[in-house]
Amino acid sequence: MAESTENKNFIHAFIEEDLAEGGQFAGRKVHTRFPPEPNGYLHIGHCKALIIDFGTAEKYGGICNLRMDDTNPAKEDTEYVEAIQQDIHWLGFDWDDRFFYGSDYFEKTYEFAEELIQKGLAYVCELTPEEFRQYRGDLTHPAVSPYRDRPIEESLALFRRMRAGEFPDNRYTLRAKIDLASGNFNMRDPVLYRIRHTEHHRQGNKWCIYPMYDFAHPIQDALEGITHSLCSLEFENHRPLYNWVVEHVSVPCHPRQIEFARLGIDHTVLSKRKLRQLVEEGRVSGWDDPRMPTLCGLRRRGYTPVSIRNFIERVGVAKAPSTVEYAFLEHCLREDLNATATRVMAVLDPVKLTVTNYPEEKTETFQVENNPVDEQSDTRPVTFSRELWIEREDFMEEKVGKFFRLYPGNEVRLKGAYVVKCTGCVRDESGRITEVLCTYDPDSRGGDPADGRKVKSTIHWVDARNCQDAEVRLYDNLFDDPDPDASGKDFLACLNPHSLEIRRGCKVEASLEAAQPADRFQFMRQGYFCADSRDSRPGHLVFNRAVSLKDSYKPGN
Repeated sequence: MAESTENKNFIHAFIEEDLAEGGQFAGRKVHTRFPPEPNGYLHIGHCKALIIDFGTAEKYGGICNLRMDDTNPAKEDTEYVEAIQQDIHWLGFDWDDRFFYGSDYFEKTYEFAEELIQKGLAYVCELTPEEFRQYRGDLTHPAVSPYRDRPIEESLALFRRMRAGEFPDNRYTLRAKIDLASGNFNMRDPVLYRIRHTEHHRQGNKWCIYPMYDFAHPIQDALEGITHSLCSLEFENHRPLYNWVVEHVSVPCHPRQIEFARLGIDHTVLSKRKLRQLVEEGRVSGWDDPRMPTLCGLRRRGYTPVSIRNFIERVGVAKAPSTVEYAFLEHCLREDLNATATRVMAVLDPVKLTVTNYPEEKTETFQVENNPVDEQSDTRPVTFSRELWIEREDFMEEKVGKFFRLYPGNEVRLKGAYVVKCTGCVRDESGRITEVLCTYDPDSRGGDPADGRKVKSTIHWVDARNCQDAEVRLYDNLFDDPDPDASGKDFLACLNPHSLEIRRGCKVEASLEAAQPADRFQFMRQGYFCADSRDSRPGHLVFNRAVSLKDSYKPGN
């Protein structure tokens, strides 16, 4: 998908129309809400709605509420509530004192249901879900309900007995009386309330009847004074029901619902059910596994709030569903980290480099730049001694092709230090190279030979006498199939067996001993990394690769 940089999306155009003189909300402050269901962790797909809701309010100097949509008690939990709050704050948004639960409105919602019954606009139905599907009709035949003309008093009495807990699950439902012949099947007397004898995470066993989302949500919006109810495209056909509800109950405000297309990303799944399955079956280490598309997983991997917000904003807002390349998300992260991340040296596959003509007990300190693209960036001290660590791949005993790094007789520049010339290597009894030998040019301090000769290659290194051991985790896409969620596919069969490579015994600069999860680093020639928020600690450093240096995303493709 090509990068989108629309100056104004269609949602903002609608809002400006509403705010203009004579508009529906002229003179009002824009008031939005973000209503996640606390039955799982937020993922990058939710992030689009989150940023649209909070970002739109921010753009127009308005406010945005946070409301937990906890009207379905089956899988809701306070663990998810806390995680959602943390994710929103991490992205840089806040709801101030406007934090609500859908369950806060249970009593008022029940009163509105009784109001509809008394107006002759709702009735208690005895049809099971299976029976109602039989009576549902089709595009040429209207639905039928044998209970539609039940007397108001009878429906009201039955509804109160439903609340009192006199009936088992699914014995009765409360249905809206709208239009059994409607071409929009959502308007064919939809269910407003169902019986569920399930304990609620906040209300306990106070309630055994629960409102359906299509009934509860517009009421909650209206009671909170929401001006614009922004939601994903699957609710477009539900908008007539949304409007019907707010028009027929005594609420103080009639919000405007506007729909946008969901975010689709290749090489991943965004279904909460499927993500939960990955966690429960142990195919990932948890909801915050750095391969997961959850915000806590992305944060642990090393993603930044700026990169995610830029990604969502540049994808843009559209009506038509589309799929964005995961590579574009990585591209946005590289852009941010290239400008902000400290450069450090880390050796992931170490082999000893001995500078044979360097004094054995001597140690020097070099100042190395932290970030060459940041003019405000400082330098840091790096020690140098006779024994160093370099990448095993930076040495070849016999040169092959266009290899310009270390091989006998060749010179390379050690980043920020000296020019060295390879003289050979040492092998153990098995034939494995255990040590590379070189000499240094004392007149090349800082990496530039005094005589001006050209050195083609620069490699990174770590002082063997002053470094830290580390475990490094190299992450790739969790799925090797670009569309693991496609119809007819077993998404588990699409898992990438090489999504995680763990390297132990890596060597990193001594300065990384105090690395924190919020810190971001570019390991020179390797990629961008951060300390793991769960497992890394002094004495046991663990670093996650957020993204490689190589950018596969091509803008305009």
